[in-house]
Amino acid sequence: MRTWTLRGRIFALCLAAGLLLSGLGVVAAVTAANNNGHIDNLLDRVGPMRTSGEALNTALVNQETGIRGYAITGEDRTLEPYRRGRAAADEQIALIEGLLQPQDAEIRAAVELVKARAAKWRADVAEPLIETVRTQGPEAAQQRFDGSDTRDFDQLRQAVDDMQNRIIVLRAASADAARDSSQTMVVIEIAAAVIILITGVLLLLLLDRLVSRPILHLAGQVRQVAAGDYEKHIDTSSYGSPDLAGLAEDVDRMRRQIASELSEVRMARQQVEWINQQLQSQAEELTRSNRDLEQFAYVASHDLQEPLRKVASFCQLLQRRYAGQLDERADQYIGFAVDGASRMQRLINDLLAFSRIGRLTSGFTDVDLNKVLDDVRSQLETRAGEDAEISWDRLPTVEGEEPLLTTLFANLIGNSLKFRRPDVPPVVRVTATVEDREWKVNVRDNGIGIEAEFADKVFVIFQRLHARDAYEGTGIGLAIVKKIVEYHGGRVWLDVDVPEGASIWFTLPVMPGMELPEPEPADMEETTA
Repeated sequence: MRTWTLRGRIFALCLAAGLLLSGLGVVAAVTAANNNGHIDNLLDRVGPMRTSGEALNTALVNQETGIRGYAITGEDRTLEPYRRGRAAADEQIALIEGLLQPQDAEIRAAVELVKARAAKWRADVAEPLIETVRTQGPEAAQQRFDGSDTRDFDQLRQAVDDMQNRIIVLRAASADAARDSSQTMVVIEIAAAVIILITGVLLLLLLDRLVSRPILHLAGQVRQVAAGDYEKHIDTSSYGSPDLAGLAEDVDRMRRQIASELSEVRMARQQVEWINQQLQSQAEELTRSNRDLEQFAYVASHDLQEPLRKVASFCQLLQRRYAGQLDERADQYIGFAVDGASRMQRLINDLLAFSRIGRLTSGFTDVDLNKVLDDVRSQLETRAGEDAEISWDRLPTVEGEEPLLTTLFANLIGNSLKFRRPDVPPVVRVTATVEDREWKVNVRDNGIGIEAEFADKVFVIFQRLHARDAYEGTGIGLAIVKKIVEYHGGRVWLDVDVPEGASIWFTLPVMPGMELPEPEPADMEETTA
């Protein structure tokens, strides 16, 4: 039984109860049919036979009365009760015989006896008396009637009473059988109720023992685990049903899995906390190191300014005073010194500008990029020349530091003007589109362009792609551009899929709460220099 599942036990209990109830149902059906048969026998046969017996007795009495009156009066009309009684007796006997069944042998014998004695009484008494009245007159008939014996009629009445008694016995037997059938039906109903009650009680006990109590016990253990006792072993031996034993085993397996994963999580958390501490320490060290480096670069740059100015000034004095007085090699050396000092000053100034980005801040404000482009165009007007074309579509207003954004566009457009193609007027175009809550700004030119292999190298500080004698500069301009863009929360990259020239993209966040425009070509405003 311990291997039976809960479903199997309930099914077996319900099947047993169903079989018992089905058997009782069959017995009840048979009993009900018998009961109906007994009741039908009482109502449709015994009752009518008994009524016909009473009517037969009355018909016989009417015959005897008619014969007596006819013997007294001799009038033919007084014989009418005899005739009607005889017809009624034949009719009632026919009715009784029609209601008889093969098992009613005693009643049938009694009916035959009544018929025989009735025929004998008519043959021995009634018919001779009628004949005497008709032939000899009433006086003779009266004398004969007074001297006749009444045993034949008394025997006829006795035969009718016997028949009635046998009908009453049949009626009593049918009533007893119907009563017994009814009692059997009551017993069957009580038995069915008892079976249903016992089945319900057994089902409740089964559910309580195999479901309710085990589930409550399992729930108590689960609550202990849920309260934090993950090492609590869930007992699976106290469950009688394999279903709940399997459920308890699954829950315990889940508990073990959770405990194992929780242990791993705890170890991972400890490792993460340790790593976070290390990262925090390294971040603090890196912040301190960066701060020291920035301070060192700032101080060193300031400290180098004065001696560099002196070196440059005295080299320039030597060049002006002794130019042409020394040999050609001396003039060349002096020129190298002047150029080196000048390049060193520019390099230090650019390095100072790079270090100031994000460190010396004036705070973000709303900056109209159209105004910024106007300022940049004014600054680069001398370098651009009359043949340069700098154009832009209507640009957005963003949050940022206007001086840094001005430096951003000045470096980008300045590079486009610097790296122009020989004998080709420079063309620089600035456009802006919005995508995913970001402004994407593009600066495109028709210059010599940048090879795809240098797409990442150009934004690294002090990286140059050309010799110093080919293009002037310190190689820090695009590094400053990248730092300014990242300081404003954007990103910058080189578009290498252009047929000619250079195309640089960068993004700036859209101002919070700003309704994004729907760009239409007809609304685009272009400014050309």
